[in-house]
Amino acid sequence: MSPSAAELPGDLPPGQGLAVAAESLYLANLLLVPGLSFLALAWLYRKRRAEAPPLALAHLQQTLAASLWAGVLLVGVNGLILALGGYDGPNVWTVVIVYFTVFHSALVMAGMYGLAKAMAGQCWRFPLVGRPLPTGCGQAPHG
Repeated sequence: MSPSAAELPGDLPPGQGLAVAAESLYLANLLLVPGLSFLALAWLYRKRRAEAPPLALAHLQQTLAASLWAGVLLVGVNGLILALGGYDGPNVWTVVIVYFTVFHSALVMAGMYGLAKAMAGQCWRFPLVGRPLPTGCGQAPHG
């Protein structure tokens, strides 16, 4: 039994590899190598945004915006901890647990969904923090 023409690896949508790379770097920034993965993602965005197909551009824009928001949340949580008495204060672990349970987990889950969409060759917009999809994505914002 031979694979149909639609199943051949050469039939990937334009920019799918770049979209998968962007989503992978986003998740690596949150889970494995924070900072370094963000720098790699920012470099990839800067280098490839001008000629990227709509699928890749959408994922590059979404992951960069979500990464920036993740950084803002992390700085905000540290500010909240300092405002509540510093790292020796009684509320530190409550703030940290709430942050990781709610915000960090939501960002990771959104990244996993974005990676699945990229692997399927589909555009996707991060809820709340995502940028508008570029022209040519041809899909509803939260597909």
